Amino acid sequence: MTPFGLKMRELRAQKDVNQKQMAADLKVSAAYLSALERGHRGIPSWQFLQRLIGYFNIIWDDAEELQKLAATSHTRVVVDTENLSASATNLANCLSGQIQNSRKLSVMN
Repeated sequence: MTPFGLKMRELRAQKDVNQKQMAADLKVSAAYLSALERGHRGIPSWQFLQRLIGYFNIIWDDAEELQKLAATSHTRVVVDTENLSASATNLANCLSGQIQNSRKLSVMN
């Protein structure tokens, strides 16, 4: 799940609307909404974000926060350390290893 997907799920729950109804209202597929919520789709388009903001009547500051969440919800992040220090490369590899380990643990539970 991504930060954006979690927020979208929370907004939908607050409005008490299911994915199928929300998808129909936004003129997208329920599968697309489901994939966004679960983090199986990348960052949504600017146009979709604007429709979502309108759909939930989100005010300026909250709209900006939603856009930031969307921008930071890449599901496949690549860190290029080619021209960085050895410690930066080590940090990137350690973080990658920890993410992989936490992923394995969550699958086992």
